[in-house]
Amino acid sequence: MYFIICVIAVLIDCIVGDPKKWKHPVIYIGNLISFLERKWNHGSKRRMKGLLTVIVTVSTTTVIVFLIVFLALKVHFLLWLTVEIMLVSLALAQKSLKEAAMLVYDSLENNAILHARKHLSWIVGRDTDHLEEPEIVRAVIETVSENTSDGITAPLMYALCFGATGAWCYKAINTLDSMIGYKNDRYAQFGFAAAKLDDAANYLPSRISGLILLICTKCKAALPIKSRFKIWREDAKKHPSPNSGYLEAATAVQLGIRLGGFNRYGGVESFRAYMGEQRSPMQKEHIQKAIRQMYICTWCALILGGIFYAIACTWR
Repeated sequence: MYFIICVIAVLIDCIVGDPKKWKHPVIYIGNLISFLERKWNHGSKRRMKGLLTVIVTVSTTTVIVFLIVFLALKVHFLLWLTVEIMLVSLALAQKSLKEAAMLVYDSLENNAILHARKHLSWIVGRDTDHLEEPEIVRAVIETVSENTSDGITAPLMYALCFGATGAWCYKAINTLDSMIGYKNDRYAQFGFAAAKLDDAANYLPSRISGLILLICTKCKAALPIKSRFKIWREDAKKHPSPNSGYLEAATAVQLGIRLGGFNRYGGVESFRAYMGEQRSPMQKEHIQKAIRQMYICTWCALILGGIFYAIACTWR
């Protein structure tokens, strides 16, 4: 049943996306994290307080979603089915990610570099006011690649196993990491547990998603799968994140481009190891290709989940 729920939810998210007039549930999770961060992120034992923040946030989110779907089932099966589909759909980010990336693409298409920088600043943490078109394109592609797992295939995989409750448990973990999982003076201790838990939650989804990209999307470099797999494995380990590199490296290999390089955060320049080989100049059209890869990866992950579900049913 969860497979059918996920198929419908993916279709809804692909076509409709997030309701514009509703507050997205992630906002409420973020408000809870912000409240706990203001309350506890000071003084001594900040790592322990950060762990408590993770426990409160994840358990509260999971319990609330579980109670919603449980009570819906008590009322009627069709209500439960509708609630499950809606909640799983809200946990996915296909259309919102596409729209955010296409805002930048459209600005570049209209030669509006200032608008492109502004729209890019909404979806990345790096400084954007100095970037030219190739670096803007690179930033968008890296964001789309990373969020293919974080925002789509990972919650989808948890939904396939545990329904809406699993998807939103994961969303709470990922939101914690995105808000407090930074290695800086403010969050190094307080966000330690959030970052580690997110690394664990994304370990399998990121690698499965990266492998799907390698196998199921068109390789512009026309390299044999064995060579692509070798480059993918080697380059993915260069990324500072233990998971994001598997998506970005796969995208770089398949599109025949080079990701990574120099970025600036708060005026401070940092270098991220290169992934892939620059076989063609970085162009705005690569944004569209990265979006296409995102959709292919989503549906292939769903099909793969359906195959495993069928095998599990057969074993039963």
